[in-house]
Amino acid sequence: MTAAGLRERKKQKTKASIQREALRLFKRHGYDETTIEDIAEAAEISPSTFFNYFPTKEDVVIYDEYDPQVFAALTQDVEGESLAQSIKRVIGMLGGMLEGDRDDIYERAKLSVEVPELRARIWEELEKARDLFANVLARRTGRDASDFEIRVISMALVAVAFEASLEWVKQGGEGNMLDLFERSLETVDLYSLLDRLESGQLS
Repeated sequence: MTAAGLRERKKQKTKASIQREALRLFKRHGYDETTIEDIAEAAEISPSTFFNYFPTKEDVVIYDEYDPQVFAALTQDVEGESLAQSIKRVIGMLGGMLEGDRDDIYERAKLSVEVPELRARIWEELEKARDLFANVLARRTGRDASDFEIRVISMALVAVAFEASLEWVKQGGEGNMLDLFERSLETVDLYSLLDRLESGQLS
């Protein structure tokens, strides 16, 4: 691995450590009661170093290391694979990855629902995810990411993921969140919509 690659891996490990310690403190003492100084001390860094990784305390909860991996996987060119099949492949890929971080993912999702400052950030994050999905769909279909149908289906993908995570939190983190995601995709027949989009039937 190159020196740049090693530095990036070290940065990611530090970022993950900061988030892990923050979640531990939030669970023990509460979100509002935990300060950035508390998190920095637990992660054995300075407060200024914390800000090198996370602009705000909210960001330490919002940050998700899986998002880049999901969208990278969706942009892979797999011969003969439809958009619907790509989504199914990525869901399968995420299954094992998420299980190892199940408790932390649940705590982050729970905080995002319960803490007003975090709830206020949700719409901004949903819009970012919609735009990422739109770019993926545009690339795969040869259409513009700003096309109405592209934006509608992209937001629908975001919405089913969001509602699946909300349901998972309501269930106390029991069961499999990805099963709920699959169920929500089927509820609105999104796989069929993706097939129609890809075949040019939606315009």
